[in-house]
Amino acid sequence: MKKTKRILALIGAILLLLLYVAAFITTLLDHTSDMRYWKAAVAATIIIPVLIWAYSFVYKLVKGSADDTKFNNDSKNDK
Repeated sequence: MKKTKRILALIGAILLLLLYVAAFITTLLDHTSDMRYWKAAVAATIIIPVLIWAYSFVYKLVKGSADDTKFNNDSKNDK
């Protein structure tokens, strides 16, 4: 499980780096003054990690509650 988390974290870091590079290149090529691609990249840099954290948090809550229920049922059967 730890190896999987490390691989996913590395993939996420690479994706964020590519997002910055793509936003920087498109900002250089886009000569408008609003810099919408750069703003989108900064917003995605904040939103993507928060969403990943929220998904993992909910997953742990759901998985943990299922494990707790199983543990409680096993302990009741032991009595």
